[in-house]
Amino acid sequence: MAEITNKKIQQTLVLIKPDGIVKSLTGNIISVLSELKFKIVAAKLIRVDRDLAERHYAIHKGKAFYQGLIDYLTGKSVYHTNRVLALVYQGENAIERIREVVGKTNPEEAHPTTLRGKYGRISSKTGVFENVVHASDSPEAAEYEIKTWFKPSELADTIYPIKKEKIEKEELVWA
Repeated sequence: MAEITNKKIQQTLVLIKPDGIVKSLTGNIISVLSELKFKIVAAKLIRVDRDLAERHYAIHKGKAFYQGLIDYLTGKSVYHTNRVLALVYQGENAIERIREVVGKTNPEEAHPTTLRGKYGRISSKTGVFENVVHASDSPEAAEYEIKTWFKPSELADTIYPIKKEKIEKEELVWA
């Protein structure tokens, strides 16, 4: 008789946010996440412009804290940079398991052993939750976020349906 399993392979976006970069926490965060034994499908360091930040936080548009989130991710907040390390992890129940390690959004409510509990704070100047890391909260959010932050060609594995299109555009190349 075959064993019945409840395995759900998922992908999730993880961002090491500007305060995590400035505090040199990238190694610590990646080490903690590596203990989950998930596959890294993509990783890149990105300069976040306003357009990318607005697409990432589109769900919060119109809320009182929206502008603070945009300023935070684009490096306009106090003591920050506009650099973010974006990663895509894949594995069994990846969304739930990574969110457990990451902790609650509000660093003051996050368990002290989680990444946000250890390294996060609420800025007294801006009121923004400087919670060092983002992790997708659902399969739908993960797909939207991964497609927002990465092109299909930047992923080591094909995780969503893709198609080929001929696109003519101007881009930076090595001189």
